[in-house]
Amino acid sequence: MDEAARAWERVRTVSPDNPEALFFNAQRALASGDARSAAQMLKRAALSAPKDALIPLALAAAERAIGDTAAELSAYDRALTADPYCYPALLAKGAVLERLGKTRNAARIYSDALKVTPPETRLSPDLQKLVQRARVAVGENTEALSAFVEARIGRVRAQHEGAGLDRFDECKDAMTGKKKIYRQEPVMLNFPQLPAIQFYDDDQFPWLPELEAKTDTIERELSALLQDSSAGFRPYIDMPDNVPLNETAALNRSPDWSAYFFWDDGARIDAHCKRCPETAAALDAMPLAQVPGFAPAAFFSSLTPGTRIAPHTGVTNTRLIVHLGLIVPDGCTFRVGNETRSWQRGKAWVFDDTIEHEAHNASRDLRVVLIFDIWNPYLSAAERDLVCALLAAQREYYAGDET
Repeated sequence: MDEAARAWERVRTVSPDNPEALFFNAQRALASGDARSAAQMLKRAALSAPKDALIPLALAAAERAIGDTAAELSAYDRALTADPYCYPALLAKGAVLERLGKTRNAARIYSDALKVTPPETRLSPDLQKLVQRARVAVGENTEALSAFVEARIGRVRAQHEGAGLDRFDECKDAMTGKKKIYRQEPVMLNFPQLPAIQFYDDDQFPWLPELEAKTDTIERELSALLQDSSAGFRPYIDMPDNVPLNETAALNRSPDWSAYFFWDDGARIDAHCKRCPETAAALDAMPLAQVPGFAPAAFFSSLTPGTRIAPHTGVTNTRLIVHLGLIVPDGCTFRVGNETRSWQRGKAWVFDDTIEHEAHNASRDLRVVLIFDIWNPYLSAAERDLVCALLAAQREYYAGDET
């Protein structure tokens, strides 16, 4: 008997129902193949420490060794009663249900487990295998549930053929687990009760075809700029080292994501507009968001080959962002929330940048798009005026410390 065993034996002599001592000896019994003795000791320990999830978790292992599946499941439930976030118990319970052929319920338990399980690098090899199996099982169940639901709702859907069902489809995909619903997360100004729409319908912006029709003209001016190394492109992110940037830190002061501004924080860059007069005129014809000191922003955005802009969110949902594809090689993708698109030359779209989004140029060539911001169409004229006044007041307040 080693020193630890002798120490716990002394504890048991003084306190026969000490849960730590019982747990220690139960683990030794289980390791030696005496699962029944281990189970008895763990049941006694659980009576003394009913809120300790590790005790019923160990009991489940003993019941599994005995071959009593019902008792094993009951032990996992007791562990989860003590700690509903006990991910080893969730993973193991899912595995038992899967072993019993209850794959649908297993997938639900696995899904709960994956929400609370730490990164795999922090797990034991056995738990890593369970996590990997859980992901596969959840994915298989998602596909099976989606197919089942589609078959059941097909008749009702056919009755509404031609109706706009995009919102319902997203709801359905969220319920079945195929998609995640993303919410607005403005960094600076959150205007309540505005809809969280990832990509807006083109029909809401009747001026989009006018913009798209000017693609050739705008691209000619862009091409002339790209041939001049001194044209005025600069890193889109250009912040001091003492400013926290989180996910975009890797691109700070990097030419990999560069911009050629026509408008910046509400100020018109006259020299750039003069150099690209057709592009400037096209922008002047757009309903740009006008917020003195803040908006609009309008610029050519270039992304070098292999560059990824990490997931991030914009400053305020009072505005929306417009992209017009100009130089778009294959392999350039843009995700907003749960929808990923590929840019197309001459095609524009409007999206809410306060919903998590990211961009990736997986090609071997430069990607350039024209970007500008517009007012969120769900704001009234009065609300727009008040947003301008609100931001001006905030700016004036903090400027007081600079005088």
